[in-house]
Amino acid sequence: MGSALSSTAPAPGASDGSSAAATPAFSPLYQQIKALLLHSLQNGEWKPGEPIPSEVELAARFRVSQGTVRKAIDELAADNLLRRRQGKGTFVATHAEQHVSYRFLRLHPDRGNPDADGPAERQILSCQRLRAPADVAVALGLRAGDTAVQVLRVLAFQGRPTILEQIWLPGTPFKGLTLEVLTQDQGPMYALFESQFGLSMVRAEEKIKAVAADPEAAERLGVAPGTPLLSVERIAYTYHDTPMELRRGLYRTDHHHYRNHLS
Repeated sequence: MGSALSSTAPAPGASDGSSAAATPAFSPLYQQIKALLLHSLQNGEWKPGEPIPSEVELAARFRVSQGTVRKAIDELAADNLLRRRQGKGTFVATHAEQHVSYRFLRLHPDRGNPDADGPAERQILSCQRLRAPADVAVALGLRAGDTAVQVLRVLAFQGRPTILEQIWLPGTPFKGLTLEVLTQDQGPMYALFESQFGLSMVRAEEKIKAVAADPEAAERLGVAPGTPLLSVERIAYTYHDTPMELRRGLYRTDHHHYRNHLS
């Protein structure tokens, strides 16, 4: 592969014979290498959990310096797309790893460390293919009438139902996702998406507000109707900011709190 240097573009007015000088349509070289690495990740050249080539190999491949490659990798690691392991190399991030199994879940027990609850106990209530409602279609970038997969489930911690989730997924990428598949799988849902559907959730956006439990949510979560709950709506994205999941959760917070790190 040749150098990743970009071409130049004429300045405004240059095409009509003006004397304006050309200005470069330029991005730093490491950003161009980052984009090439991102393209390889999106195309599945390196799967989640697998190592990527060494900095020396990538520098030779792209015909750039090792320092340029290192800076591109550093940014992808900061974006949680790659993980460096001391003495072992750099690996594609995966939700199957224990420490990122609940990477997007910000609910923590009031007492003890974030792992005090242990793994979540999951109950899949339903999984069905439906015509996407208008708001879901907009959130997932679907056309009117497109099929979507709706999953309802409850997450419990230490035997206490804590989160009621309604999950919407675009139908075509998740063809083959069934109640049986979800029930039999024992790992994190995002790890299942990686392994069986080749889809990595790389970032998410959330909206949070307080709501009162309606009768159905109250029954599912074992609380009285009208109990205050935390409503969390999350859109998760795969590479190149493609929306791939809309998740609406109702959280009990009588034994937990929502925690985020701001910088």
